[in-house]
Amino acid sequence: MMTLGRTDTSVVGRWWWTVDRWTIAALFVLVAVGAILIMAASPAVAERIGADRFHFVRRQFVFLPPALAVILLVSLLPPLWVRRLSCVGFALAILAMVATLLVGEEIKGATRWLSIGGMSIQPSEFAKPTFAVVIAWMLSERQLKLDFPGNWIALGLFALLAGLLLLQPDVGMTLVVSAVVFVEFFLAGLPLFSVLLFIVVGLAGLVGAYFAFAHVAARIDRFLDPSAGEGFQVATALQAFHSGGLFGRGPGEGQVKEVLPDAHTDFIMAVAGEEFGLLLCLGVVGLFAFIVLRGFARSFGSGNLFAVLATAGLLSQFGLQAVINMASTLRLMPTKGMTLPFISYGGSSTLALALGMGMVLALTRKRYGEEVAA
Repeated sequence: MMTLGRTDTSVVGRWWWTVDRWTIAALFVLVAVGAILIMAASPAVAERIGADRFHFVRRQFVFLPPALAVILLVSLLPPLWVRRLSCVGFALAILAMVATLLVGEEIKGATRWLSIGGMSIQPSEFAKPTFAVVIAWMLSERQLKLDFPGNWIALGLFALLAGLLLLQPDVGMTLVVSAVVFVEFFLAGLPLFSVLLFIVVGLAGLVGAYFAFAHVAARIDRFLDPSAGEGFQVATALQAFHSGGLFGRGPGEGQVKEVLPDAHTDFIMAVAGEEFGLLLCLGVVGLFAFIVLRGFARSFGSGNLFAVLATAGLLSQFGLQAVINMASTLRLMPTKGMTLPFISYGGSSTLALALGMGMVLALTRKRYGEEVAA
């Protein structure tokens, strides 16, 4: 039986004693919970659309082993290779997003998917984590070399990505990316005036989205005026939470999955609440909070500005996506078609999140001597 002692200088040995094993454990538990909820929520949805009962289960389980492998393999990388991987990945994702606008599939009024080899890929999912690392690199280089235009390059890349997202259109993901940019600029030492300017521009963007996109206006109107109808899925989800109570009705006993069109994606927490109860839902919230807070704590102690900025961007993205999904399910904010990380059904989302969390693990590993500046 192989053992990994502290004197083991192999790649795997060094990785084992420097990586955050608690975060890996939390991620694996989150993936396991997601697998259980997919098996609970998706069969009824598959039957309603005329597919095999385990259609979504099989498809999701195809992506889970590669996703876990991506988390572990990427976590082995040094910071230099994390930057290189992100630069190549971001360039490929941008090219794929352009191709999506030209030859992509239009689903529910949005052109976000590209069909490759019989599989639908959402390139923008892969742009999110790689973008967070690339702009962190630009901002950290700006701090090291005052004549380097890192801030302007970062803003230019943001404008490019946001423009492509709005053309799809995907206003929700644009807001998430904007939040990541704000967090990283703020941590890089953004002046107070610029912080206020960012906030004003962000609010102006929200107002502009309301008038520019009919689906955004409709969702906000329904949220602000419940008497006009809060939406079938949200109302049904709230009833499911009420029905589940503290301990739930039991696995397979829920009814909400029989009527909710997006029970396996955007509203999977409603299935969790009805069948497994409030305790499981709080456990999921706790896992997300643990991963985000522990990642921030480890990155702030690294002494590497690039690692701090990149990790902050990746974790903000991860946490914000979870908050948006759960808050919209509970009618705490207007609905937004955004998956719950590692819980909802979605191949592109699962692999992209695995890439992002693998980079978080790589950047928060303990490093000594020359490795710190790598």
